[in-house]
Amino acid sequence: MSSASVPTHFKLNTGAEIPVVGLGTWKSEPGQVTKAVAYALKDGYRHIDAALIYGNENEVGQGIKDSGVPREEIFITSKLWNTHQPNVVEGLQKTLDALGTDYLDLYLIHWPVRLVPNESHELLPVNPDGSRSVDRSWNQSETWRQMEEVYKSGKVKAIGVANWSIPYLEELKKTWKVVPAVNQVELHPFLPQHELKKYCEDLGILLEAYSPLGSTGAPLMSDEDITEIAKKNNVSPATVLISYHINKGTVVLPKSVSEKRITDNRKVIKLSQEDLAKLDALAANGKAKRINTPLWGWDLGFEDWYKQ
Repeated sequence: MSSASVPTHFKLNTGAEIPVVGLGTWKSEPGQVTKAVAYALKDGYRHIDAALIYGNENEVGQGIKDSGVPREEIFITSKLWNTHQPNVVEGLQKTLDALGTDYLDLYLIHWPVRLVPNESHELLPVNPDGSRSVDRSWNQSETWRQMEEVYKSGKVKAIGVANWSIPYLEELKKTWKVVPAVNQVELHPFLPQHELKKYCEDLGILLEAYSPLGSTGAPLMSDEDITEIAKKNNVSPATVLISYHINKGTVVLPKSVSEKRITDNRKVIKLSQEDLAKLDALAANGKAKRINTPLWGWDLGFEDWYKQ
């Protein structure tokens, strides 16, 4: 089937539309990311996913300028870093200044974790024993209250979260006045998070998938079931993995600095119900694998966090 039968945008609970494929910029080296962003936008992307902790927002901003695509045509997401949770306005301003824009289309709390800055590091502080300098007493509802304030100010058009589990969302739900528009999480057939997806859908929260192609630690691209579906549809395994999310109503954020892969990652196909069911079942059939588990010191409410 042609990509014509696959949506190009999903609707947020704010009413705004978000392009279904965004260019991820995590682990994209400064120097490469400017060219990658400029190329992606010239190639037709209209959604860029950034974050302060990636350390490359200046380059992302330059890539946006170099593309010549008007700001208002681009959906830009960034994320509040853990050390800025007590002062969301300040964290947001650093990102706006780096990207060279006066508003974001979406701003996310990057992790439900507050880090306390100290002399060890501005963004990734550690205690004398080497553990992360985490403030376990910090109330995430206070961070969200500030997110609601910047949303009201108009500097961000939508607010959401990233890496939030059902128990954490349940807790936040007790005090939120604005329902998060998005929850960005690691998502792929080895970590489909079916329960979280249903929970978020029922609340009108759109899921976004990062690490959709896996990594060296989760060899999705060479998995025999995935390559079989790719052969059947006459496409690459990457196209299957990216299309999987869009067919299920999830925004997908593949990351690359290679022009060919950036172009290829925009190719999306309609997958059959049979293919989707097979992909949905891979984790339950013994292939479950979570790639990204930073050492915050606890599991953030995800049952599989340390079962690696």
